[in-house]
Amino acid sequence: MKGNEALAEAAIRAGCKCFFGYPITPQTELSAYMAKRMHKEGGVFLQAESEIAAINMVLGAASTGVRAMTSSSSPGISLKSEGISYIAGSDVPAVIINVQRGGPGLGGIQPSQADYWQATKALGHGDFQLLVYAPCSVQEMVDMVVKAFDTADKYRMPAMILADGLLGQMMEPVQFPEIKANSIDKSSWAANGHGNKREHHIINSLYINATDLEEQVIERYKRYDIIKETETDAELYLTEDADIVVCAYGATARVVKSAVNTARAEGVKVGMFRPKTLWPFPVKELNQASQKASKLLCVEMSMGQMIDDVKLAINCSKPVSFFGRTGGVIPTPDEVLEQIKSL
Repeated sequence: MKGNEALAEAAIRAGCKCFFGYPITPQTELSAYMAKRMHKEGGVFLQAESEIAAINMVLGAASTGVRAMTSSSSPGISLKSEGISYIAGSDVPAVIINVQRGGPGLGGIQPSQADYWQATKALGHGDFQLLVYAPCSVQEMVDMVVKAFDTADKYRMPAMILADGLLGQMMEPVQFPEIKANSIDKSSWAANGHGNKREHHIINSLYINATDLEEQVIERYKRYDIIKETETDAELYLTEDADIVVCAYGATARVVKSAVNTARAEGVKVGMFRPKTLWPFPVKELNQASQKASKLLCVEMSMGQMIDDVKLAINCSKPVSFFGRTGGVIPTPDEVLEQIKSL
């Protein structure tokens, strides 16, 4: 299946009942697939009048306890950022797909990873985080959509799949896992009709009293601390004896793995660290991967964004070099191999 369509099918199988979106390249196939399938599965598809409308529809639907999702690409996610902040501030679970394209501005429609900072550091105003997953194959996009819905429900917070145009448009074999029915009990908070049998459930992100808001934010950050301890994930590839560790995520990691294999064949002790969760960032896993390394190389389809988290994770204890292509240009294995050899 094409990546975008596999994402949509996985969401349906994971129990997504409401999809609200607005077309933008390179994720439009996802919306088109949802338009064909959702009504057949007893769900709702609605093309909103704008990205802003779509994300607020997600907030409304998710507030009732149903699984709701939206998808877009880079500039569309920027428009959704206010609504995502409201979702986080209301402690409501939802899934957002970002199939990244080049920027800033309208940029281009080619693949990019320049939304890393936006996703992990500043997707909306206020003190909050969202779960961020970074697949590197169509199969992982399927698996991570299921994981995103489950984990968002578990912690009552938004989750994002940070893909890119390359993954969204490529076609690969894919298997859909056996999806277990959602067992998370939402009856304590969902605003889905009280029938005069319980108190009203109010979905709200507004607190006039400053100390009330502070208490809510502190309580939310206690959950974030648990997530940092329990929900990180990464792939460590040939890092056991690596003198150089190349850090890459998403589609770029596929290019890096090819370069690492070639370098190994030529006798260079090099390995790859690939974070599957971008937030929380896999700090323990990176330190394990780079234990024997003398230097690290960060490769991204941007001017360098994840590199900041790499440096922080190892406490700047080792030199970290950078190589990146941007604007929609995809780095080649030969280019990465040249960077490895130069180190």
